[in-house]
Amino acid sequence: MIADMSKPLEERIRETAVFLYGKGVLKPEIGIVLGSGLNGFADRIEDPIVIPYNDVPYMEAGLVSDHRGEIVYGTYKGKRIIIMAGRFHYYENRDMDKTAYPARVMVALGVKRFIITNAAGCINTEWNAGELMLISDHINLSGNNPLIGKNLDSFGPRFPDMTYTYNKDLREKLKEAAAGKGINLREGVYAMFTGPSFETPAEIRFARAIGADAAGMSTVPEAIIANHAGREVIGITFLSNMAAGVLDKPLTGEEVNEAATHVQDIFAEVVDLAIEI
Repeated sequence: MIADMSKPLEERIRETAVFLYGKGVLKPEIGIVLGSGLNGFADRIEDPIVIPYNDVPYMEAGLVSDHRGEIVYGTYKGKRIIIMAGRFHYYENRDMDKTAYPARVMVALGVKRFIITNAAGCINTEWNAGELMLISDHINLSGNNPLIGKNLDSFGPRFPDMTYTYNKDLREKLKEAAAGKGINLREGVYAMFTGPSFETPAEIRFARAIGADAAGMSTVPEAIIANHAGREVIGITFLSNMAAGVLDKPLTGEEVNEAATHVQDIFAEVVDLAIEI
């Protein structure tokens, strides 16, 4: 859809929200961003309204083949849920406003809880590929921030605190609920690199030295926007592979997607719990 990108950012966000409201996206309580290989969760939504990104003003589908590029809205577990089935990566557009735009729209629509997911490389050598990690904190190594520029005062403060970005009480409840299902959730720090090249072994050693447990190319922009607006944030990382240099083998995007197919059921169960707590 052709749209006037010269309009102020806040005006564009409101226009997109009004468009989605007109399509039946009404007062979503929970917003979910699905990462690489994890799009199948969107099929669980009941009586879904499915809207391709390319049909939405100021949004256009990303270029990553395994991302569906659709908004899916409906009910699930008794909650009104909006899902971004596929995200906008910074490495696709070199524009942090565009990368964070879906999260901005979810804020404008009234989403109270964000469940942000991703697939990432495991840096922590005491863990294993194939596990799930709750994000307790992040390190932004992208060199950018979606709040740079004019602050949207109606969305949040100029200088938002980031201490409690990933809600601690919700993490504790989710770990307890998962343990009751026999699911062991790791908990750690996510480092965002820009991509699209995978990190070098030296970069992974650096990330480990500064406290990171996983390395990926997303999540941080959406978390910053949700936190800026005072919304609850739960971050769930699928540790799809050991990060560069941990094992003496090269990395591929196909490996990430293939690994995700084997964790779909457990991942969905954890997201179910994140919705219910």
